[in-house]
Amino acid sequence: ELIIGGSDTSAGTLTWAMSLLLKNPHVLEKAKEELNTQIGKERWVNESDITNLVYLQAIIKETLRLYPPAPFSSPREFTEDCTIGGYHIKKGTRLMPNLWKIHRDPSVWSDPLEFKPERFLTTHKDVDVRGQDFELLPFGSGRRMCAGMSLGLRMLHYILANFLHSFEILNPSPESIDVTEVLEFTSTKATPLEILVKPYLSLECYETM
Repeated sequence: ELIIGGSDTSAGTLTWAMSLLLKNPHVLEKAKEELNTQIGKERWVNESDITNLVYLQAIIKETLRLYPPAPFSSPREFTEDCTIGGYHIKKGTRLMPNLWKIHRDPSVWSDPLEFKPERFLTTHKDVDVRGQDFELLPFGSGRRMCAGMSLGLRMLHYILANFLHSFEILNPSPESIDVTEVLEFTSTKATPLEILVKPYLSLECYETM
């Protein structure tokens, strides 16, 4: 489980991010504009640049909202009897939070099935993914939340930023990107993502790779 959680989840989230961007080209264009403004075309993205890439951060949050790495959080066992939302739960009961459902709750999220990174710059700008806001829990919450959260977030932002900045990405098919998912241990795309990439930066950047 540690191996799967440490590698498959990050790769899966990046696949979903790329799929959603290609399916929503206006969002991709805004991300490219931000990168051009903040970074330019003469260098790679540095980790220190991520703080200034607020739209990219919103894209990551929105991707994690729609497709959390693990759609069901780790089970929790109740240490005492309690009542939640009118339901009596006995001590020793194990519950598994449905993050997929929480993240698509229409009473919390407007147009919950739509990919709208802007929501994290406006109505939900103060909502974080680090377990403090219970409407968005891609890494769980509390003492037993994902141990690799900090590293995972750094990887997601850094890799996606550099990939979007370094290449022009295109859908090779005339059909829209399929975002059908398979809900298993992780949230997996039902069909492989196929893309075309073209160099975007100055040639000198690629010579130093």
